[in-house]
Amino acid sequence: MDIDWNLIKSFVTVAETGSLSAAARKLAASQPTLGRHIAELEQALGVTLFRRGRRGYALTEAGSTLFERGRAVSEQASAFSLLALGSVEAIEGTVRIAASEVVAAYVLPEMTARLAVEEPGIEVEIVASNQVENLLRRDADIAIRMVKPAQNELVARKVTDIPLRACAAKSYLDRRGRPREARDLAEHDLVGFDRSDEIIRGFAQFGVPLNRNAFRFRTDNHIVLWEALRAGNGIGFGQQPLAERDALVEIVLPDLPLPTLPVWLAMHRDVRTSVRIRRVADFLYEQFKRYSAGAGSAANSAR
Repeated sequence: MDIDWNLIKSFVTVAETGSLSAAARKLAASQPTLGRHIAELEQALGVTLFRRGRRGYALTEAGSTLFERGRAVSEQASAFSLLALGSVEAIEGTVRIAASEVVAAYVLPEMTARLAVEEPGIEVEIVASNQVENLLRRDADIAIRMVKPAQNELVARKVTDIPLRACAAKSYLDRRGRPREARDLAEHDLVGFDRSDEIIRGFAQFGVPLNRNAFRFRTDNHIVLWEALRAGNGIGFGQQPLAERDALVEIVLPDLPLPTLPVWLAMHRDVRTSVRIRRVADFLYEQFKRYSAGAGSAANSAR
């Protein structure tokens, strides 16, 4: 049975976005066209792929089974298209990437080193910034953000969710002991934000009331905060894959119900047709999925 590739692409995109409207924006197609593609694919396969409801399109059991295979076909087709385009437009030149301070300092360097092996013709510039406006001003080609950009001029793709964990330097824990439950944290030195009350509000949800003075070390700079934690200043919070690959750091209270950190890959609509920028964006997408899964470093990959 021969199935039109466009039907599979529409199916995968609707499954990823959860609605015809979101998929239509992503594919630059019309909702009726996508609806027709789904209906044609269901008829050709003889199965119902989605449950239609007020909240959008949810995969059925049969749809879920076919989704992974469909996504694999989609990725292979994209790689084939990229290879064909690359034969016309050389994949070389500069790509400017904006990311948060922690991601720019601790995560991207390893990824861009691997990119240099695969694409030696690409030069990389990193902007350590939390401002989405980097893309609107064209100060960056690609932005890695922990919140979905809302600007219409930007195209955003959800990559993954990075778990957050309570952690501290092993040297600190050896000296002060390891907390067994959330309320034990009140007896420890803590590192946290200076002006932001985000962590204080988080503790309150666990039934642990704290004020600003509970944090022996305070800063709003995330790099300084992480280095203070690594140096043994107390217990703080960080990205799980970052903590797992750091020999100086140990995760504590792993069952603490902390929020996850969403990762979005965004670029300006005007640059998404560039083969060079698309290649880097697709590369970063896969790398961040590996990173979130705990395979973001050579050490973890070897385990």
